[in-house]
Amino acid sequence: MHEILEEAFKEGYAIPQPDFINFDMAASYLKGASDLQSPVILGFGEDYVNLSGFRSLTYVAKGIELLSEEYDIPIVLHLDHGSSYEACVKAVNAGFSSVMIDGSSLSFEENVKLTKKVVDMASQKGVSVEGELGRLKTGAGYDLSKGDEEVLTDPDAATSFIKKTGVDALAISIGNVHGEYQGPVDIRMDLLEEIRNSTETPLVLHGSSGLPKETLHKCAKLGITKVNIYTDFAKGVNKVLKNEYKHNQDDIADIPFLLNKIQNELKNTMKSFIKALGSEDKA
Repeated sequence: MHEILEEAFKEGYAIPQPDFINFDMAASYLKGASDLQSPVILGFGEDYVNLSGFRSLTYVAKGIELLSEEYDIPIVLHLDHGSSYEACVKAVNAGFSSVMIDGSSLSFEENVKLTKKVVDMASQKGVSVEGELGRLKTGAGYDLSKGDEEVLTDPDAATSFIKKTGVDALAISIGNVHGEYQGPVDIRMDLLEEIRNSTETPLVLHGSSGLPKETLHKCAKLGITKVNIYTDFAKGVNKVLKNEYKHNQDDIADIPFLLNKIQNELKNTMKSFIKALGSEDKA
């Protein structure tokens, strides 16, 4: 991940990181990325093992390795929101090419200590590490009038965090939220630019679903090099199911037809993000 993010940082574009829960979702993303010749970072959360039916993280890594052989584009397998040092060790040993350690709920000192421990471990096997500084809320977003300024990433703290931990990329909080945005979207471009200028390190934007494409494009120009996406894909699947299940409940579902419709929806959504982020033809 380090190599492709450094290139994106220099040239002013961002690489999509869609989360997948099964191989069919991953294949849909890869088809979209391959069609537009874009690098892609496939994100897999540690909790997805139980949801997906995969036996282990090793099973996931081996499956993605085989699937990736069909595509001539840079592909990274990334542990999304690793909750502990142990979770990151499992992903590294399983064959993931990058991991995220999310210590954003900890104090600054504890976050530094945990993140550096993961960096020291992962670097021995050539695995990239993403850290996080600042806390993302969910859904309703921020109300700065009520004192939520503390959740935003401080540029000076970001500079110190990167120096002390040696992370390859840093996820930041600039008004972005996980899940669906409720009310006005307020992405602090001024804060993003200040963080970028003070760190000169690839930055990561979580909670990108629902943001205007022009906002994402501007973020990529200002130093965001990795963009996490899930909710917009989930909404696309939901749309397909709603449209196709307007028939009599006694009808038998045409499973191959539904899966093909879902795969096309995921692929097309992926392409829309690639175009917005400027990673087309960057493979």
